[in-house]
Amino acid sequence: MTDTTPVPVRDDPGRADPAAPAIELDGVRKTYHSHGDTVAAVRGVDLSIAPGEFFSLLGPSGCGKTTTMRMIAGFEEPTAGRVRLDGRDVTGVPANKRDVNMVFQSYALFPHMSVFDNVAFGLRRKGVAKGEIKARVGDILGIVDLAGREKRRPGELSGGQQQRVALARALVNRPRALLLDEPLGALDLKLRQAMQVELKRIQREVGITFVYVTHDQGEALTMSDRIAVMNDGGVEQLGTPREIYERPATKFVAGFIGTSNLLSGEVGGVDGAQAVISYGDDGRIVVPLREDRPAAAGDRLEVTVRPEKIELLTERPDRPGSLVRATVAEVVYLGTSTSYLVTTPGGAEVTVFQQNATNADDLAARGDQVWLAWEARHSYAIGTA
Repeated sequence: MTDTTPVPVRDDPGRADPAAPAIELDGVRKTYHSHGDTVAAVRGVDLSIAPGEFFSLLGPSGCGKTTTMRMIAGFEEPTAGRVRLDGRDVTGVPANKRDVNMVFQSYALFPHMSVFDNVAFGLRRKGVAKGEIKARVGDILGIVDLAGREKRRPGELSGGQQQRVALARALVNRPRALLLDEPLGALDLKLRQAMQVELKRIQREVGITFVYVTHDQGEALTMSDRIAVMNDGGVEQLGTPREIYERPATKFVAGFIGTSNLLSGEVGGVDGAQAVISYGDDGRIVVPLREDRPAAAGDRLEVTVRPEKIELLTERPDRPGSLVRATVAEVVYLGTSTSYLVTTPGGAEVTVFQQNATNADDLAARGDQVWLAWEARHSYAIGTA
């Protein structure tokens, strides 16, 4: 059987520059002309994706993520900027001349062909020898957990299995990068969650660079090594899932990734590396100062804090950190946790998640006065209000 163990990309003699990123976008722009207007779909995106990285383009519909991927694939040409693959400038090179494959939400399988023939289709068109086709198809079907189903047709498979056939068909050609445009969108929630784990496993086994487009922040957080959060044609933040979740760079990122609470107030003073905001009756928000966004007394800051970082208490605690008085507006039991929607004296609505591991009953009911407490390190300044 042919050995399909991936060769480490850093030693790959086929790379134009072994030290170069797998994919690089340099000032890429894409504009369209519609009814006399110029529409900017992508606005000067700069990206560098490492070999073997699982990289996600995440954002709402219309943010430019799919257009960006299509420019990597060669289905769209940039209005300005350059696209490089393995150090080679491929701007203007047609899609069929780029060593990347793409998987779409619609799997586009041939319904009259068996699983084996669907996966082998591209190899046959390239004139690969029969023995090698058999070995390579067998190997990749094993990786995507479809061994033994070679003779079945797509209509005899579940949605998740069809998705794996589409993956196998793209991967069997051994592209330098695989581009995936919302490939799990047609699956139900439970299967989609299972396939997220499978996709990451497959990516690790084949060692190929994956670029994944999604509007689902849960998918991106689950699978990605790094994420580019896009909005209005540009990249709002680029970082690891933890960096983006814990330290959102902008108000948009804070609101788009998970659930986040936004609070604002005037800085009363600065204590070392922390700003202290007076908030309501005997309340305060303590937030670490950022080097790139200094603050002084009198400045108004916008602060974000995640719901699971906040503790809901019925009495005012005697502890350092942030303390805010609030009134319970709604209580929702979620099984593993209870969600409390509370309102603050400043008029902000705050969501608090409390784990149900030790709480047999709700800590508070609608209308109750409570205290919200969290450590200073869980506050994050995202800008001036």
